Amino acid sequence: MIKICVIGLGYVGLPICIRLSNFFNVIGFDIKKNRIKQLKNNKDYNSEYTAKELKNKKLFFSNKIEEIKNCNIYIICVPTPINSSKNPDLSFIENSFNTLSKIIKKNDLIILESTVYPGVTRHFISKLENHTKLVNNKDFFTCYSPERINPGDKKNQLSKINKILAYEGKNLDIKKKLLRVYSKICKRIILTKKIEEAETAKVIENIQRDLNIAFFNEILLICEKLKLNFNEVVKLAATKWNFVKFAPGLVGGHCLPVDPYYLSFIANKKGYMPQITLAGRKVNEYMKIYVLRTIEKMIKKKNVKICILGLTYKYGVADIRNSINLEIYKILKKKFKFVKAYDPFYKSKFINDKKNIKNIDYYIFLTQGKIFQNIFKVTPKDKVIDPFYYYTN
Repeated sequence: MIKICVIGLGYVGLPICIRLSNFFNVIGFDIKKNRIKQLKNNKDYNSEYTAKELKNKKLFFSNKIEEIKNCNIYIICVPTPINSSKNPDLSFIENSFNTLSKIIKKNDLIILESTVYPGVTRHFISKLENHTKLVNNKDFFTCYSPERINPGDKKNQLSKINKILAYEGKNLDIKKKLLRVYSKICKRIILTKKIEEAETAKVIENIQRDLNIAFFNEILLICEKLKLNFNEVVKLAATKWNFVKFAPGLVGGHCLPVDPYYLSFIANKKGYMPQITLAGRKVNEYMKIYVLRTIEKMIKKKNVKICILGLTYKYGVADIRNSINLEIYKILKKKFKFVKAYDPFYKSKFINDKKNIKNIDYYIFLTQGKIFQNIFKVTPKDKVIDPFYYYTN
């Protein structure tokens, strides 16, 4: 019988838990006691799932190791941030493998979903072998399946996307078990035999997007200097059949600002200094300064009433990890006497209060989306600051 444990119940782990619990017995494991308590009370602080969706007889939540030791499939979905030196922080993965080293049994299957640089999965497999004296792909089995969750995206949901499965073993029963489980998760499975290639594929998916947004951010900066209408420039360029259109903006969250540093880290270790990979980071990190300078140019007085629209790292999610929007808000609160914010996705009664958008001198639009577009429509144009030309021009 298949018994699944999903380790890490954030934006990646919880959707997998809920999806698989429609077919198998699933334990969602997280070291955060508050997270487990909330989920047991059918509450998701990320607002991705309703109480009804969290109620399932086959789904159980725990932070106790002894309650997951009888599982035979372990799916690791923990964060992979960077530290203050912008180097990979693999402590969450390390803790997960340390936990598994205490309970791993023969024929157990471990699947890592977290985004990493090439070589990380094999490194922790080797440590697990040394600690347990069990042999990978003989006594226990491993697979790498890079997550492709896009928080807030109602179109590309987990059940509708393609998933990569990197499995190097030759055990056909394990392969069938992998396919059986993951066929319930996603639309299509792409099998590959090299784990490092799947790890690399994952990071370049996000790096490509980071670079594309950075390019459009740079075009916006150039248009500003040349006093050109950015939206009109892009509109004209988009008339060519192979032009790929992106929107400029603040790049935050747990993936795009992080993954370029992961790939660059291992490349440097192997003696190659990337020329392009981190180029997008420089531009995208500068955009905070650009927004602050734009605001300072337009607002000369200190006693005006300001409202920031959009605080989470992107429209439609509650996540504030690496949110440049939130950083800008905090900086402006120190510079001006009266600064409020409005973002219905942010978990704060104060921020969600619609009174915050009334009787304001300047509205600063940092996020693009229907809710903010509706606010823009009824806002006098002389009160609008729209740094990325989401709505103006």
